[in-house]
Amino acid sequence: MRIGAVRSLADTAVTLEMATSVGLEASAKVSAALGAIEQAMASGALPGVSEVAAAFCSVTVHYDCLQITQSDLADRLTGLLGKVAPTERPEGRSWLLPCCYHPELGLDLASLSEALSLDPDRIVALHQATTFHVYALGFLPGLPFLGDLPPDLARPRRTEPRLRVPAGSVAIANRMCVIYPWNSPGGWHIVGRCPVPLFDITCDVPALLAAGDSIRFKPITREEFRDLDRDLRASGGSRDAFRVAC
Repeated sequence: MRIGAVRSLADTAVTLEMATSVGLEASAKVSAALGAIEQAMASGALPGVSEVAAAFCSVTVHYDCLQITQSDLADRLTGLLGKVAPTERPEGRSWLLPCCYHPELGLDLASLSEALSLDPDRIVALHQATTFHVYALGFLPGLPFLGDLPPDLARPRRTEPRLRVPAGSVAIANRMCVIYPWNSPGGWHIVGRCPVPLFDITCDVPALLAAGDSIRFKPITREEFRDLDRDLRASGGSRDAFRVAC
């Protein structure tokens, strides 16, 4: 697998450009690179490397410059990834996450319906029928960037972002979808809400989702959302309860 470029990030990190555009091919390359680097770190083949982080099209490797030089690290990474072949699509887990599209929670369904000239039920049908892939986590701890949204649902971000988007909101913009793990500002169009916590600091791996995972949304009623939200908040629930067996 060829690295597009190795870019210096100060004197303690390098960024490996694996692709030029966001998509399944880029996600597969990033996933393969991430896995190979993590294995090399575990085996001691990358002395001084302390952390590796993935983005849409790149991987950033953090290292101790007193243990390894940047040029030596770049050579080792180039040689390592040159022997790696990415799979056709990223390997990950499959999830079926509940989502309530009730107008009280899908705050932008009405405005989207008008802008897209689609009935709200049609918007929901298209959204829940799509298999999304986690391309990256970012913006907030545990927030997944999901692609690809059907072209018929593509809209630019809101011209006036909200100061407070409720935690669990499922929102769309352009050709992507996100789930907000926390109450936060946001400018995406909210179509529903998911009651499943996406980040739990008490777990060994706090983020529920990871790059390479695939997601489908299962429509639930307002009452089902209320009950699930209550139960998950009270007990913490099982992190694997919504995982689909392959």
